[in-house]
Amino acid sequence: MFDIPMHMDYDGQGRAERLSRLIITLFGIVGLIWGGLIQQFSQTVYILAAGFVLASLVTVPPWPIYRKKPLNWQKPRQEPTPSTSSSGDDGKKKKK
Repeated sequence: MFDIPMHMDYDGQGRAERLSRLIITLFGIVGLIWGGLIQQFSQTVYILAAGFVLASLVTVPPWPIYRKKPLNWQKPRQEPTPSTSSSGDDGKKKKK
């Protein structure tokens, strides 16, 4: 089947957050100016909503630009196998 990567690296997450904030801020400023010029607050809301949709489409999917610096994880250590104790104390602790 298809092997679609569904992750972003940490650098990509930061890039996506900065980009989404930039897009929403720019659309908010443009919407505020346009809505003020034509005296229609609904136009401000529509433009801001369009910015939110665009920011979501650009930043939510894990596009390849957000996967350029993957983390190199360490190999897992082998757990030591429990050895049986033959000291004969049956797990009881001695009192001092």
